[in-house]
Amino acid sequence: MLPSQRIPRMFPALALSVGVPFGLATVKPVEATSVQQSQDTTRPDRPPIAVEELVVTATRTPTSVFQIPTPAIVLGATTIRQLAPNTVSDLFRSLPGLGVSGVGAAQVRPTIRGQRGQRILLLEDGLRLNNSRRQQDFGEVPSLVDVATLGRVEVVRGPASVLYGTDAIGGVVNLISRTPTQEGVHGNLGYRYSTHDEQHKGVATLLGRTGRLGFLVSGTYRDAGSYDAPSGSFGNISLGDDARVNDTGVQDESIEALLSYDLSAGHEVFIKYKRYRADTTGFGYVDPAAYAPFLPLIQITYPEQRFDKFSAGYHSSDLGTPLADKLDVSGYYQDNERDLDLGIFFKFGGGAPPGAGVVIQNQNFSDLETYGFRLEATKLIAGAHILKYGVDLFRDKSDNTDRTESAVVGFGPPMPEVDSTPQVPNATFRSLGVFAQGDLRLAERLSIIVGARFQDIQASTRTTPGITDPLVSKSDNTIVGAANVIYGLTDNLNIIGALGRAFRSPNLVERFFSGPTPEGAAFQAPNPDLEAETSLNIDVGLRYEDRLVSLEGFFFRNEIRNGIRIASTSDTINMLPVFQNVNVDKLRFTGVELAGSVRLPVGVSVHANYTHLSSKDVLNPLIPVGETFSDNLTARARYTEPQGRFWAEYAVRYNGDQKDVALGTNPVGDVLPAFTVHTARAGATLFRQGQFTQRVAVTLANFTNALYAETANASFFRPEPGRHLLITLDTSF
Repeated sequence: MLPSQRIPRMFPALALSVGVPFGLATVKPVEATSVQQSQDTTRPDRPPIAVEELVVTATRTPTSVFQIPTPAIVLGATTIRQLAPNTVSDLFRSLPGLGVSGVGAAQVRPTIRGQRGQRILLLEDGLRLNNSRRQQDFGEVPSLVDVATLGRVEVVRGPASVLYGTDAIGGVVNLISRTPTQEGVHGNLGYRYSTHDEQHKGVATLLGRTGRLGFLVSGTYRDAGSYDAPSGSFGNISLGDDARVNDTGVQDESIEALLSYDLSAGHEVFIKYKRYRADTTGFGYVDPAAYAPFLPLIQITYPEQRFDKFSAGYHSSDLGTPLADKLDVSGYYQDNERDLDLGIFFKFGGGAPPGAGVVIQNQNFSDLETYGFRLEATKLIAGAHILKYGVDLFRDKSDNTDRTESAVVGFGPPMPEVDSTPQVPNATFRSLGVFAQGDLRLAERLSIIVGARFQDIQASTRTTPGITDPLVSKSDNTIVGAANVIYGLTDNLNIIGALGRAFRSPNLVERFFSGPTPEGAAFQAPNPDLEAETSLNIDVGLRYEDRLVSLEGFFFRNEIRNGIRIASTSDTINMLPVFQNVNVDKLRFTGVELAGSVRLPVGVSVHANYTHLSSKDVLNPLIPVGETFSDNLTARARYTEPQGRFWAEYAVRYNGDQKDVALGTNPVGDVLPAFTVHTARAGATLFRQGQFTQRVAVTLANFTNALYAETANASFFRPEPGRHLLITLDTSF
């Protein structure tokens, strides 16, 4: 018997019985066994390739990870609770093919297969969170959705533009909320404390169902300070004492509310509101005086961020018309406002007076309003094949104001120059896409998924106070496709092949930004004539699963045509070198991802994964393009008491040397050095009676107190925290 017969793939018997509407991934109570297990009872002693996990993001059909014809990972609520991350990105540090960029409690972002920023699509319940006003290498912050309120996280490694459109070149991260699936009132209260940033965080969730009505209300509050990195050496950088990594704390809060109503069996409507507020967070920096006094001091802070989102939709799992058996319709509006302050101090050398130099202060306010809509229909054909088709659209409207003040100091009273010209003009970013995908069962052991999308995107400037340049409107029309094959060599071994074309349209910042870069090291000139990036990705892999052993291995090669890179123009403005985004013909990323685990009946399990990544600019191989690790090896050993009363785990992560990065004048050296991080965790159930359960978990992170920085954070040196303790308490009912 095939695994696809043991676990439903929405083929004949399953047909259209598992209802997962696009907006909420809701599961009806009487149909929810498989997916609800994925949300609420994920076994933390299982690897990311565990058979019982169902994934929705990769194919838009609930499918076991073992049967997905593409690399995918599912992390359930139990795993999230026990790891207690600051944001969802912190879960990615020890998973195959994944990594992070950024530091601190709120600003860490995901990387997938060497891609980051706008080349990764961030979703909440299947709806876009990506922000066309963000820098290409920054991307939107996942902390807009509090990780403590999630039911599960799904990650697709590799392109997914057929289903989701622009940005899904490196992969997709889908943050899936908890949903009310059980009768009665349920919920949880949680508390988190960490020593390195003196963080206090509270979480409260209440959800349930009464008849046809479902509801959920949740809220979180967090107060975290900046942390210290330990003394030690990292490449050529030496810290004699612990060093403060400034602006890595945050004060933030989130609120979420949901109402759903069953119009009749198989027909549901919902409405949802989400709010996020964050203050006093930042990019993070160590004062160069501690390790390289000749470098400029660069400080990037976000005094305030305000995010509101309204979504609503209709789901039918029993439509029964000639055109569709299942229909999902979702619409949303979100408003994302953000303040950003950039400060740069360039010291004069030579015989200049102490403290002499150039000070640049920039204040930016951006307001991005987004309207979005998606319609997706599903039709079962000939009892064995699934056709999905639909349309989606969104429109970003961006308004911006800037104020830049620069002055020479140290030679008497400063004479500041003030410029209030917006760095990005007011603009719109509009996208319309049409897609279709067929999930075809060709033989007893052979399935193929093929699909295509047409997308039209238009970026246009609008009248902006302070800018007299002519208005500009640029369009991209792109067609992409994908074919994924899975063949069951045996009941326990699948071979997988995937070929996919993805794309990313240049965002508003890449096309229109004019001013100092957020890192403060250069001036960026606009390039409205940028073309869309397109990629061709190949995946070949194997998955093996039995009662005790799980194994997975993938090789991938992703070539990006018209890849957007920053390039020097050889000019200078205000003593800063001028750079501009340009299209390069081909960027190539290749890698190997291996993962495996052994689970023994006595509660002992051992898990390991290894990733190798390499990248190059094909036409200019001497120009480095690496933005993440080259080699990553993670291993962990775990014991879970058979009755689930307590568990303990030891984990170690090793990152190898990285040579393929542009370090510039950073004193770390010509190579980013390898590092090893050790972590110990343990947890116990303190109390259980009826539906009340109280748990505690303790983590000792970086217990060897190593000085290190993640690869993406090393050239602009932002090390990770030293040895610290993390304690969580959770009461569920």
